[in-house]
Amino acid sequence: MTDSIGLVIFDCDGVLLDSERLAVRVDAVVLATLGWELSTDEIVDRFVGRSHEYMVSQIEIHLGRSLPDSWEAEFQPLYDQAFATELTPVEGIVEALDAIGLPTCVASSSSHERLRSTLSHTGLHPRFEGRIFSASEVANGKPAPDLFLHAASRMNVHPSRCVVVEDSKYGVAAARAAGMRAFGYAGGLTPAEWLEGPGTVVFKDMAELPGLMDQAQRMSVRP
Repeated sequence: MTDSIGLVIFDCDGVLLDSERLAVRVDAVVLATLGWELSTDEIVDRFVGRSHEYMVSQIEIHLGRSLPDSWEAEFQPLYDQAFATELTPVEGIVEALDAIGLPTCVASSSSHERLRSTLSHTGLHPRFEGRIFSASEVANGKPAPDLFLHAASRMNVHPSRCVVVEDSKYGVAAARAAGMRAFGYAGGLTPAEWLEGPGTVVFKDMAELPGLMDQAQRMSVRP
């Protein structure tokens, strides 16, 4: 028997928002322009679930030089255009959120500014307002457990009673490191086998999530 679920921590990009496909597509253009040709699978493997600061550090290591402070200004319009015209919630997530009768929050590698923008654009921000946590608030991003432990602390729920919904291998690794159960969403860019591991239920359709939560909750209170 496990502890009952007291909090569901949602990652944002790829879990709430169907943004990873858009971001990775633009990432490939940006990286190629900078001089680092990577395939979609390579970008997902290296960067999906990691912080922006981590990605910049890896670009600089690969290029063997520091990027100028203003380097992103050239490329930000590409992301802005893609998100403004194509960003939507992940299919089925709105219905899943409606059906999950548990406390929730968001814990994401994205900045608060980006989270406000993207969640507002898709109409999801009011569902989580005041319960949104960013990797900018902690010392170490995913796969370190810092962000999820920070969210649990702020929400006053013990880590053993938290579950995490993630779509990246770094995210599920962070959940495990935090002592939290994970639900790995494999309906996006990350292959299911990258999410599999101890304490993790892998699923491919958001319509499954409420039932999986109910099942986990029933098992936690089973005599």
